[in-house]
Amino acid sequence: MQQGIETGFKLGPAIVLAIILVAFVGIGVGHKAKDQDDYWAAGRGIGKIGAGAAIASNWMSAASFLGMAGLLYLKGYFSLAYILGWTGGYVMLLVLMAGQIRRFGKYTAADFIGDRFESQGARIIAACTAIIISLTYAIAQYKGIALMFSWIFGFNYATSVFVGTAVVLAYVIVSGMLGATKNMQFQYAVIITAFILPLVFIAKKLGYFYLIPQIGYGSAVYDLGTKYGQNYVTPWGVSSTYKWIALCFTMMVGTAGLPHVLSRFYVVPNTRDARWSVVWGLFFIGLLYWSSPAYAAFARVQTAIAGLTPKKELADAIVVLAAERAGLPQWFCGYLAAGAISAAFSTVSGLLLSAGSAASHDIYYRVINPNATESARMLVSKVSVFVLGLVVIAFALKPFALIAQIVAMAFAIAGNTIFPTFLLGVWWSRSNKYGCIAGMLVGLFLTGFFFFWGKGNDHWLAQLIPFTSSSLILMPVALFTNIIVSMMTEPPSLAIRKYLCENVHGIKFD
Repeated sequence: MQQGIETGFKLGPAIVLAIILVAFVGIGVGHKAKDQDDYWAAGRGIGKIGAGAAIASNWMSAASFLGMAGLLYLKGYFSLAYILGWTGGYVMLLVLMAGQIRRFGKYTAADFIGDRFESQGARIIAACTAIIISLTYAIAQYKGIALMFSWIFGFNYATSVFVGTAVVLAYVIVSGMLGATKNMQFQYAVIITAFILPLVFIAKKLGYFYLIPQIGYGSAVYDLGTKYGQNYVTPWGVSSTYKWIALCFTMMVGTAGLPHVLSRFYVVPNTRDARWSVVWGLFFIGLLYWSSPAYAAFARVQTAIAGLTPKKELADAIVVLAAERAGLPQWFCGYLAAGAISAAFSTVSGLLLSAGSAASHDIYYRVINPNATESARMLVSKVSVFVLGLVVIAFALKPFALIAQIVAMAFAIAGNTIFPTFLLGVWWSRSNKYGCIAGMLVGLFLTGFFFFWGKGNDHWLAQLIPFTSSSLILMPVALFTNIIVSMMTEPPSLAIRKYLCENVHGIKFD
């Protein structure tokens, strides 16, 4: 049985991918954005189920489709911290912020922060933070796209990065959020069928219960311990309990602070649909996360049967590799690869639109040129998306970690900056612009410090605050910085406090 992935051009998978990409472009062009309201918020006309599918598609990135199974393959159940944290983050959003964000009625995270805290400085910092988060997250998606393009077309990794980038940018610039949202609903169907159907055949090939392989993989986990002597089922087998909790918490608050996730609440018609879109999104996301551990367990069994050792460099492609090892037809593996590309495309679309809106709407229009025409704003937004998409290439050519680990870094930034700012901005009317700015800057600086200094460092402080799991410590630091500075300075204006009470929370202002 092969240890690596088969290289060279594959006609069947190439045809499958081409058909799906043509469908993406067709849907995007057919629902092309006509103005700013269409481009950024899809005309606020997406229903709750459709928005839920779009949330799931936008969320289920290459990290979910490829990286999650890869980490579970390498680290066993320790990596469930990602799944529990990510899904828990959506529950947190549902309970704490979904309805309130929709009632406040702004396009972007920076728009909310700028208006809520009545500060252009806070708006600029939030916009720059949103760009950093989006670009970091996008690096992981580019890596996933490149791996799949390389497998299908036989390109080397660098060429695959450039080709994948060209396709993504063309689609996003043409269609905008309206086309992207409609496309995400179609992409979800591709993603979930491409992920689950091969799993049935892999389970059958290995002799496990295949009608519901998400249940049948339990036997595979048992066999790994009894037949092959692998410590795969112990959650703390590869790290400490503290690090598992820190990772889970970081993924949770990071999810609730991601700008491209928060923007999904602006595309639904009303507050009730905003909440229900999260519920439907959780259901759709759960279908994929229910299946990721099965891929990991089956792949480990395949590796054990072949007498091979799990390799880190193969982890991000283990989903396709497991299908290949099971002897699935090449075109079927191609559909699986197309699903991975769909997952990355849908997320990159949301990320680039979020970063582009931060540059165009929040910085150019709201700060630099408030009198900009509609056409000028659209031009700047598209140029911004194009430039930002190219910037990611420089980092994606030499990714610094596994896909899911790169994504975790983006979550740490979001959890230490945007989340505490939104939380206090929604629920504590005393929080002011000085506290907001201080909290975000402290969170951003400390997150960057522990990434550059802490990555690969054995110092006790780096172990206490891991670079991918820093929010357990740093989020409260940013939160209390906001609170302390706000209490030491004058409160927000009477108008914004009244607006929060009456319009956001529906409480009479006294």
